[in-house]
Amino acid sequence: MGKNINKVTAGTLLIALGIIYGDIGTSPLYVLNAIISDKVITEKLILGSLSCIIWTLTLQTTVKYVILTLRADNRGEGGIFSLYALVRRQKKWLVLPAMLGGAALLADGMITPPISITSSIEGLRNIDELGPIPDSTIVYIVLGVLTVLFFLQQFGTHSIGKMFGPIMFCWFIMLATLGSVHLQDDLHIFKAFSPWYAIDLLTTYPKGFWILGAVFLCTTGAEALYSDLGHCGRSNIRRSWIFVKSCLILNYLGQGAYLLANFEGDKMTAQMLAEGFNPFYAIMPQWFVLPGIIIATAAAIIASQALISGSFTLISEAMRLNQWPKMRINYPTEERGQLYIPGINTMLFLGCCGITLYFQKSSRMEAAYGLAITMCMIATTILFANYLVSRRTKPIFIYLFLTVYLSIELSFLSANLDKFPHGGYVTLIVGGGLFAVMYIWYRARKIKNRYVEFVRLEHYIPQIQELSNDKTVPKYATHLVYLTSANNPKEIEHKIIYSILNKKPKRADIYWFVHVDTLDDPYTCEYSVDHIIPNDIIRVEFRLGFRIEPKINLMFRKVVADLVANKEVNITSRYESLERNNVVGDFQFIVMEKFLSQDIELPITERMIMKLYFWIKEYSLSEERGFGLDVSNVTVEKFPLIVAPVTNLNLKRINNDDGF
Repeated sequence: MGKNINKVTAGTLLIALGIIYGDIGTSPLYVLNAIISDKVITEKLILGSLSCIIWTLTLQTTVKYVILTLRADNRGEGGIFSLYALVRRQKKWLVLPAMLGGAALLADGMITPPISITSSIEGLRNIDELGPIPDSTIVYIVLGVLTVLFFLQQFGTHSIGKMFGPIMFCWFIMLATLGSVHLQDDLHIFKAFSPWYAIDLLTTYPKGFWILGAVFLCTTGAEALYSDLGHCGRSNIRRSWIFVKSCLILNYLGQGAYLLANFEGDKMTAQMLAEGFNPFYAIMPQWFVLPGIIIATAAAIIASQALISGSFTLISEAMRLNQWPKMRINYPTEERGQLYIPGINTMLFLGCCGITLYFQKSSRMEAAYGLAITMCMIATTILFANYLVSRRTKPIFIYLFLTVYLSIELSFLSANLDKFPHGGYVTLIVGGGLFAVMYIWYRARKIKNRYVEFVRLEHYIPQIQELSNDKTVPKYATHLVYLTSANNPKEIEHKIIYSILNKKPKRADIYWFVHVDTLDDPYTCEYSVDHIIPNDIIRVEFRLGFRIEPKINLMFRKVVADLVANKEVNITSRYESLERNNVVGDFQFIVMEKFLSQDIELPITERMIMKLYFWIKEYSLSEERGFGLDVSNVTVEKFPLIVAPVTNLNLKRINNDDGF
């Protein structure tokens, strides 16, 4: 990421088009199609629906995200967890909307690729020369595209990412052109700019309120505007959105005018949709359908890529904030922000394939789409309101913001719940499962922290020094390094003292205590050193942003090198023969791994959470790998997590009468 991401140039605007607008930009493929499904085409339906779309894009995307939420940047970064990091010190319960929003975004990452790619590939049915195309053929093509897309993730997107901007620019020009050509089909279509038609549709049309569930699909990519703030900058997003919104509205109006001119009074039956009718492709000239499908498929792949990359970033942030199990992260390129999480890639791939095979048609996928992202938008509203509180905004504006957007988003949520029996349950099951993992991981950590015992380090310094000088005890290592969770430099976990002095005494020349503090800002990377006993006991504290990978092995070596250069520490081996030849001593890391003791008493809910936590932990990355340690220099010590030990043990002594 460059230093001047807020500088607006033709190049930066093109990059913004390629990174941000894939999801919201491909919505014309299926939004109007979802609205008219199984309905009679009337002027009231079309004008009311288009009015709902225009004002949803205006109120939800433009005002809430582009104008307001983009202000809440965390050192230039955006997204649900960046916003949470800004406000988490205010109220502890804010972690719940953050986790809910994160899980919803991840669930969205499983359904956006199938619906976008399927909608584009289904355009093949509009080519007369190909004849009828069975659903199975469409499904196979979509699965093939998904397989290639997810396979390529491991190599990074830096090289092909340069093509995203020009492709999306062509896509939006195509949307605007196709829509503009058909505006003259029915000039009454411009009435849709009046909000009166939206209100009339929702209040007087039969089941008009439930149409909001389909209308909401037009703004599902709005969250990406905020999530990608760090890649493009606020100014580039705001300028490019003017162009994008204009192209989207022109296309929607063109589709609506075409429908009124050619199908008014006709019912859009399921049979018509099954045969491939889609107003998006219907407004294309026959000679342009194939090129249109190719461009649409490319745009759908770019939309999918944005969601996949966003999911990787989301999970990496959740891991740093201790809200997701540790997973292996690869960095395919040197570009900042480029990362690849194999476990998440596999999970998303299986989820996308499962949704494609289960629903098979984009018209069925629409039922599952939108429900999860509504939850994410509600979570963002709650977090942003608390951000406004932290900025000392006048209460009247905060309450106005909450009233307007909770009303809008709860209305969308209610309308989307109508989709529940038709496929919405799939999204809720997926999102609920992801939220459960986050909640279990977060709550288990809170339970553990309640029972972690800290002691004053100064009380044990004489014993540690005496052990270090006791040559009757075999030397364990020249340098012994412990990872500590103690925020206070004067304290240390009792388990570490127990490990050094009691559990096979560990004699070393220098004891190092390393603490990692995850900060609320994204990219801080600094350290401090406290020489508790010079050249004997040293504490190193790393202060890392929530987007910085904790490569503790490399970072610690850098710290030691700095200390040696400043002559603050002598790392030469203390063995006489090695010391004479200036041989550097060995470094040994000790990682304390917990297991759940059987001898505990916990409330049944907490006991279940802890059991699930340790079960999930078995499949997550080990502590040493999570901190980037070289496993050849690591010793893992297991110790029981004794939480609320059993006190009512009914055991008594009896006398032995045998005379022994």
